[in-house]
Amino acid sequence: MQQTAPLLSVRDLAVPLPPGGDRPFAIENISYDINPGEIVCIVGESGSGKSMSANAIMGLLPDYLRPTRGEILFQGTDLLKQPESTLQDMRGRDIGMIFQEPLSALNPLMTIGNQIAEVMQVHNAYPGEQRKQRVLEMLNFVGLPDPDTLYNVYPFRLSGGQRQRVMIAMALALEPALLIADEPTTALDMTTQAQILELIARIQKAKGMGVMFITHDFGVVAEIAHRVVVMEKGVLVEQGTAEQVLNKPQHPYTKRLIAAVPHQRVDETIRPEVPAPVLDVRNLRKVYITGGGLLTKKRVVNAVNDVSFSVGHGETLGIVGESGSGKSTIGKCLLKLIGIDGGQMLFNGKDIAPLSQGEFRPLRSNIQMIFQDPFASLNPRHTIGQTLCAGPIANGKSRIDAETRARDLLDLVGLDPSAFDRFPNQFSGGQRQRVGIARALAMDPKLLVADESVSALDVSVQAQVLELLQTLQQKLQIAMIFITHDLRVAAQICNNIVVMHRGEIVERGKPSQIFDNPQNPYTQRLIAAVPGKHWDPTQAETH
Repeated sequence: MQQTAPLLSVRDLAVPLPPGGDRPFAIENISYDINPGEIVCIVGESGSGKSMSANAIMGLLPDYLRPTRGEILFQGTDLLKQPESTLQDMRGRDIGMIFQEPLSALNPLMTIGNQIAEVMQVHNAYPGEQRKQRVLEMLNFVGLPDPDTLYNVYPFRLSGGQRQRVMIAMALALEPALLIADEPTTALDMTTQAQILELIARIQKAKGMGVMFITHDFGVVAEIAHRVVVMEKGVLVEQGTAEQVLNKPQHPYTKRLIAAVPHQRVDETIRPEVPAPVLDVRNLRKVYITGGGLLTKKRVVNAVNDVSFSVGHGETLGIVGESGSGKSTIGKCLLKLIGIDGGQMLFNGKDIAPLSQGEFRPLRSNIQMIFQDPFASLNPRHTIGQTLCAGPIANGKSRIDAETRARDLLDLVGLDPSAFDRFPNQFSGGQRQRVGIARALAMDPKLLVADESVSALDVSVQAQVLELLQTLQQKLQIAMIFITHDLRVAAQICNNIVVMHRGEIVERGKPSQIFDNPQNPYTQRLIAAVPGKHWDPTQAETH
């Protein structure tokens, strides 16, 4: 790749943290370049400083965080020395940004078309009717269907992938020289993620932009990066070409991250034969009916249609599929959080489907859920000890016995005894997920339902939680249903996998069968969409 002067040069940038933080600097003396026509991936766990670096470039740091040293040179101009009016003029026009959560970044009270047009209006670009034509052109450019209709649609009417495409259209509307993409695919299904990555790479190549792509997913890095910058706790620990960093990492932190990446190689020799089922689901159906008012037609959605599977003691069954496939609906049905419209759910031979909530209550402790977002599912006003004791006490256990059990569980999931008296906001995401696991185990369940329980975690924390679940399951011989959209993760922990599409099971088998010889076209598309599928992290020189 022919290089001229860097498009962006970050030199010895330092941003101190206020007194009382876990370290002196949010960013400490980091330096890197981004060249025209180049994708540079900034990689690291939560708290590594990668998003802080992007916000510093955009001039979006809060008042209590100000760079005290260094330069941010964009096309030769030091952004740290520019007034706010200059930075405001550059944002969107010269430097575009795609945020991680488009639903939060988009204005819920403005239509899609007006939000994209507002970017042009702020910069006095594309006057009059040209502005709407440019919006329609951008909606078409990012692959959204029927731009004329979407122009007048509000964000909540769009899917996650569609909203992310709108964010890309906004960021590219004025053809900036530099695009900053902050975790733009983290919350997306594999196929949608693959589409967004392909779109960004195609646009970058067509426009010759420099791209700063922030991620914690090394599969994404393998898919799109020219060069890689690795950050840990505010410090840049390694940088180089994608080939160098992915296959011959030098720093111990980079090696640990790569070693934690879920991969498609499956060792099934250690997986036991599955005994008689704890749960046997037969011909399960769940129908949602929407609309039917004065202005809308009634619409029948078969969220779960004739689904059958079983899971035994010590077995993990993976339910894999995209958003809307019905996998989370199955989890809600099993816990009787919603009713069903047909079929049987045999738990230890007893059909729990026809039971009333009162009849099911004595059995509820036997089926527990680990939620996707532990922070949202934990009461912020309760200490961890109160959270772990509440269920057992409500089911007749004495406070002394419940507290003893809670402390044992904290040790079992690898948390310090002091966690008993602390609150959820005092823990990291991985630690909160360990609390969520401990809470589910407090009732001594026979079946765990883990609903996207590691999808929001950094890769190293994800690996720790998966290892913990496997260890606990082998020790306690609990049956587990593991719901996920990530086939790589399913391959690491599941004995068997069922693949769901539009409410139906389209394929089932052991992980090796699913990966090595997928039969259904939908499964084949899911596997083809796995980022970095041509890179094998097990072959990287991490030792």
